[in-house]
Amino acid sequence: MKIIAGLGNPGDPYRMTRHNMGFLVLDALAEDAGIAVQKKKFEALLGDGRIGNERVLLVKPQTFMNLSGQSVRQVIDFYQKTAEDLIVVHDDLDLPFGTARIKVGGGDGGHKGVRSLMDHLGGGAFTRVRLGIGKPPFKGDTEHYVLQTFPKADLETLAEVVRKACEAVREILDSGVRPAMNRFNTRERKAAPEADIQSE
Repeated sequence: MKIIAGLGNPGDPYRMTRHNMGFLVLDALAEDAGIAVQKKKFEALLGDGRIGNERVLLVKPQTFMNLSGQSVRQVIDFYQKTAEDLIVVHDDLDLPFGTARIKVGGGDGGHKGVRSLMDHLGGGAFTRVRLGIGKPPFKGDTEHYVLQTFPKADLETLAEVVRKACEAVREILDSGVRPAMNRFNTRERKAAPEADIQSE
């Protein structure tokens, strides 16, 4: 079984904000697979089912972004899994809006949700599906920027990147991380995808 965690903030005011792209992808995956993500346990909403041939547990932490690791650690401990069994979907300021990239390991990149996961799991050896949101127009405006709702002009691109991220997750489950990186990361740049695998 693989654990797929989407990062975001609970509640309707946050639903369509940049920081909630992880939740948006998890919702789309759940809908496509017919999985109800509504069981309340481990400070999260959970949904158990199958995507392709793989049993998955979909996880939406309800702790708010900065404490995401608190919830995910409880899930991993209960199911006796490790960070290697975890796929995390999250927004990323360092990628242009509309891009999706797969990465294993590395640092938190300033993302407080990823940092919380690393703190609670003892490192970053999990797979990430990173969804670009671009940089804020003014330096130092990051917190306001990530909590803004997407403007209407971006909704078509948002729908496309959510679709792309769902495909990336399914490819990871079906073929493994490296084949998925070969397929998806080369769309964004010509550098070898191996460069995205980083050890702690």
